[in-house]
Amino acid sequence: MVELEEVQSNYGRLKLFIGGKWVDSQSAHGQPVVNPAKAQTIAEVPFATTSETDKAIESAQSAFERWSRLPVTTRAGYVFRLKQKLDEYFEDVSKITTQNHGKIIDEARGETRRLVENVEAGCAVAYTLAKGEHLDQIASGVDETLVREPLGSFAVIGPFNFPSLAPFWFIPIAMVLGCTLVVKPSEITPLPMQWCVKAIEEAGIPPGVVNMVHGAREVNEALIAHPDIRGVAFVGSTPVAKSVYRLAGEHGKRALCQAGAKNYIVVMPDADLTTTIPTLLPSFFGNTGQRCLSGANLVAVGEVYESLKKKFAEATARMKLGYGLDESVEMGPLVSQKAKERVLSYIDKGVDEGAKLILDGRNARVEKFPKGYFLGPTVFDNATPDMTIARDEIFGPVVSIIRAEKLDDAIEMINTKTNYGNEACIFTSSGKNAREFRRSAQVGNIGINIGIAAPMAFFPFAGFRESFFGILHGQIDCVDFFTDKKVIASRW
Repeated sequence: MVELEEVQSNYGRLKLFIGGKWVDSQSAHGQPVVNPAKAQTIAEVPFATTSETDKAIESAQSAFERWSRLPVTTRAGYVFRLKQKLDEYFEDVSKITTQNHGKIIDEARGETRRLVENVEAGCAVAYTLAKGEHLDQIASGVDETLVREPLGSFAVIGPFNFPSLAPFWFIPIAMVLGCTLVVKPSEITPLPMQWCVKAIEEAGIPPGVVNMVHGAREVNEALIAHPDIRGVAFVGSTPVAKSVYRLAGEHGKRALCQAGAKNYIVVMPDADLTTTIPTLLPSFFGNTGQRCLSGANLVAVGEVYESLKKKFAEATARMKLGYGLDESVEMGPLVSQKAKERVLSYIDKGVDEGAKLILDGRNARVEKFPKGYFLGPTVFDNATPDMTIARDEIFGPVVSIIRAEKLDDAIEMINTKTNYGNEACIFTSSGKNAREFRRSAQVGNIGINIGIAAPMAFFPFAGFRESFFGILHGQIDCVDFFTDKKVIASRW
């Protein structure tokens, strides 16, 4: 397979994007940006000062009046030009994502493809959902109309694991609806959004409509607390989502917080393992297990247990680790040394609690990149749903195989043994089993013979319990998040 070249080997000190201009931050605080496969610094990200964050918000607020008064078709036209620019940068954004995050190039391309699809969905909003509703003659000579109006300036806070896609669950829809934005990417993986904002600039989006600042918790809190920010869209871990949601509530702001997960994948005795096993591998090990739709607990129902365990472990052991710009690689490194140490601590905890390691990835090495943050696929047997490794979100390539006597037992685990409710999947050839599962599993995203139940851009990114905080979800649900409804009764 082809080994792809990096877009750049080093990106220098990153800039902020405020009022349509790239700005050198005056902050003395920041941190290195690291290529996790090489454990090498490839950029420096500054943490914006309070003054710089305020200027970004002021720029968004100043642009709102002009932007919101443009015809919606004009705003959609700008977003379509952004789509064209992102198409031009498709391979660059994908390679930078691999370089900064560590995911393999096919997964990075998948992320960029979904990003573009969200921009396309944003364009369509102008002609479908963002329309008025009119009812003639509600009373004698009286007509009534409902319209959605943009609320103002919003903050978008992105995660490290999908550094370009997750912010674009919100950006194009907010833009078409007439809102303006301040985007704060993850300080761990800021490079992909840097390239996306470059596309925003080159698409001719008017100054101030989209601004970008860098930073960590202090910048997040400054954005949420600012009186000119009407709400915050956040994607990240559950502890941080709770904090963001609480702070937004204290300041009277709207909040949409997509959070963590502990996903169950259920395999029934009637499942075709020939097709199921290849589907399970990317579910559990795609993105090196660092996504909220990753499989975590593999539930073997009834007599499928022994054959599933054997075939799954054998297939997993053959996976190739390495730098994701080598297109033959099937799993990349974890995003940081800190992330690796966290996952290692959970593996040790699983051993201490009595689970049996049938595939131990702790000593995995990639000869060409000996300093990289690599951890091999790890599989536990004899796990129970009460163990820490089966309850906590590990966010790494660690699988717990759990026995269940029947489907009802597996569903009970999903509904009672975890506080999360992001995704659950079933593999079966029975329509009855599939229907029972989709009706009874209390999660937001259901997969039937699908290992990654990722909603398309024109569906909401659902989530139950501690996988989501708010009322409206990411992607198309944002139409109601960024707008409010005005009802007009008129008599002539």
